[in-house]
Amino acid sequence: MAIDVSPMDNPSHSDMINKAEPLLRRVNSRAVVRLTLWGVAAVALMLMLAAGVYFAMLLKSAPSANELKRAEAARASVLLTVDGQPLASFSRVQQEHVTLDQMSPHLLSALVATEDARFYEHHGIDLWRTAAALLRTAQGRVEGGSTITQQLARKLFPDEIGRERNIERKLKEMIVAVRLERNFSKPQILEAYLNNADFLYNVVGIEMAARTYCDKSAAELDLLESATLVGMLKGTAYYNPVLHPTRSKQRRNLVLAQMVRRGMLPVADYRRLAEEPLRISLNRQTDKTDAAPHFVAQVRKWLVDWAALHNYNLYTDGLVVHTTLDARLQEAATRAVERQADALQAVADVEWAQAGARVVATTPDAYVAAQRKVAPFAHLWKSRPELLSTFARETPEYRDAAAAAPGDDGPVLNRLLADSAFLDRLKRGKTRLEAGFLAVDPSTGEVKAWVGSRDFDVDQYDHVSQASRQPGSTFKAFVYGAALESGISPDRIYQDAAVEYALSDGKVWRPTDMQGATNEPMTLRDGLVYSKNTITVQVSQKVGVARVAALARAMGVELSPLDAVPSLALGTSPVTLAEMVNAYATIAHQGERVQPVLVKRITDRHGVVVAEPVALRRRAMAEGNAIELLDMMRGVIARGTGTAVRTRFGIVGDVAGKTGTTQRNNDGWFILMHPHLVAGAWVGFNDARVAMRSSYWGQGGHNAVLLVGDFFREGIKGGWLDGKAVFPPSRRPPPVRVDLAALSAAEESADDAMDEAGAARAETPPEPASAPADAPR
Repeated sequence: MAIDVSPMDNPSHSDMINKAEPLLRRVNSRAVVRLTLWGVAAVALMLMLAAGVYFAMLLKSAPSANELKRAEAARASVLLTVDGQPLASFSRVQQEHVTLDQMSPHLLSALVATEDARFYEHHGIDLWRTAAALLRTAQGRVEGGSTITQQLARKLFPDEIGRERNIERKLKEMIVAVRLERNFSKPQILEAYLNNADFLYNVVGIEMAARTYCDKSAAELDLLESATLVGMLKGTAYYNPVLHPTRSKQRRNLVLAQMVRRGMLPVADYRRLAEEPLRISLNRQTDKTDAAPHFVAQVRKWLVDWAALHNYNLYTDGLVVHTTLDARLQEAATRAVERQADALQAVADVEWAQAGARVVATTPDAYVAAQRKVAPFAHLWKSRPELLSTFARETPEYRDAAAAAPGDDGPVLNRLLADSAFLDRLKRGKTRLEAGFLAVDPSTGEVKAWVGSRDFDVDQYDHVSQASRQPGSTFKAFVYGAALESGISPDRIYQDAAVEYALSDGKVWRPTDMQGATNEPMTLRDGLVYSKNTITVQVSQKVGVARVAALARAMGVELSPLDAVPSLALGTSPVTLAEMVNAYATIAHQGERVQPVLVKRITDRHGVVVAEPVALRRRAMAEGNAIELLDMMRGVIARGTGTAVRTRFGIVGDVAGKTGTTQRNNDGWFILMHPHLVAGAWVGFNDARVAMRSSYWGQGGHNAVLLVGDFFREGIKGGWLDGKAVFPPSRRPPPVRVDLAALSAAEESADDAMDEAGAARAETPPEPASAPADAPR
């Protein structure tokens, strides 16, 4: 069967292709779309992965929760007196941390209204404010969108977040802000913000800002003052109320307007307050070490070592160091040094101004009245012109000029001596009387008052712990203490006669007294009471100089070298005032040596005690002998060289002490022992070639006694010292009046027996005490 195929049933090849082209185009288009979508998705995924990695890196580089807590707690360690008064801080800026309840509520309202109106609603980031800030920035109007929390993040972590204005910094800032909100409450964030805000003049924190600009605490700020300080946060230099008062007032009023806008201030109040002038009273803050700078320096030195040993940062860990210093006693000591040293300066100025060495008066008042009428030390410079040339050659100005022009120094010296300004500085420095004062509790070793110089701004040298000077007759306490330890009775008879001793170099030493020898018999007790050199040297030779030195070391003279020569008995080996006062504290504490202490305890910022130094205690002298020695030294105050304590200052309590004076009146000493406090003073000139002129005013019983007597009088009058406190009584019966001359010969024959009684103890003197690692000296 044949099949008829028509053209319609047999399409050509080209027709088939033509019909397929639209279909192919649709298929290809879909493939391209799919490929494009896959490509976009891949790129988006890669971008998301990259963003994720970048964000993860940002999260990793941002401070952790633990770091946030440490940063929030970062504050300077502070030093307090024993009665809670601020003393100093370990801060590189003027900053004092206060809590929110120690801030004016006006501050918080002004801050939130101006810097972050939705502070209590967001969780670290204000998205609406951020978006608005981005929009305005895109329009060319730069505006910050950071919340208070973000600003705090920048303040606490400037290095980690970065300082450049870019997207990375903003993202890190947001991350840290969110973490801050998760770890701290809103009040804690506000407190940290206000305590870390910068206010110029090296001032950080709202408390110091309030004191600097308004001369009051942050708690006392009124609304206008609060608005002024909050307004400064926008730009502390630009809106500085001291330098730019008009600009600052405008900014203050803007803060008030923001408070109106947020419903925190009535419009009527705003209109009234906006017309008010700025209330600024600039009071530049100074370091609080002013009260006791030398004491603070000693505490700092010990704390630095302690902190390094126990892994604390004194600048950031917020430790509270409770020192032993008593603010009231320190103030009394400072006043006593200022008053009496100023008066003694007048004595020196007037005495050295006149040709004769006549004593004008036995009280400083007459000298103070005459001081302005004379040329201070005029006679000294006139009578000893070579001394001024010597002093000039020792100055840095001379050394520098001589080094620049080697050879004949005559022209250099003459040029300096012709310079009136140079000469005035040189003369004032060399003739400035100096002083040191220290008071210690003998039962605890706690330092209660420390004045290292008349004025720390003028002389930073510490005349308590640094200056080594001959102690003169104050050293005799160790001689008579060694005698008691050797078994010698206080009633032992000695002849007050001239003595001489052959020295190792072949020379002969002949110690004398200012009034000469009486050639009369005298008891050991009276030898100390009247500070007789002739008796003291005899006693020292009897017990042995080595024993005297050993007792001095055991009692507290630990660091200064003591030359075991006959003149040691008269105080020729230089020591520090700190050593002498601490040694006398051993006498007052019945022979028990208590290592001096500067710090009572250290607490962390939560009040937890982290250190409580304990003073080392050790028996240095037999209790009975120490009580007897103290009883002998009562006589110094009652009828000896220290009677000015009673006659001039009216101190009638149970006290004992000793005066000290060195050759040529270079040094004046006085140390007084009270049952609860031992205080001592040194008076003299930094350069020993300058001294008090008259023998009267050169004696410790007439110069240094003024500082100590003034201090004790004020302490007892103020009720800080018990004027009725008493020492334990002597165990010996009161001395019986006998024929001293008749006893003298009998006593001589008993010498050897009495010496042997104390030989065992003196043969092996104890080693000087040393403080434990955590006890400050």
